[in-house]
Amino acid sequence: MKRLLQKDSALIWLMAATGVLLLIPLTAMQFTSEVYWTGADFLVMGGLLLSLGGMLILLARKAPTKYYRVLAVTVLLAFLYLWVELSVGLFFSLGS
Repeated sequence: MKRLLQKDSALIWLMAATGVLLLIPLTAMQFTSEVYWTGADFLVMGGLLLSLGGMLILLARKAPTKYYRVLAVTVLLAFLYLWVELSVGLFFSLGS
């Protein structure tokens, strides 16, 4: 995985994957009224996904191999916490 993130095309793949992931709620909004995202929701989630991917690419390129996994898991957990916090307000009411 680390070797894949060290390639020059990783940033292009990151942007493409972010776009594809953002198509999921956009498509769901066409079929149900239970999914309602505003433009701000798409911007925030796009920023979160691009930040996550950018951090993982940066870690893959700069962090020593023995620390990469621990740092990558830490970044993933921080992303998950922020995502949950913004969506339902687990500890604080940031997104509600």
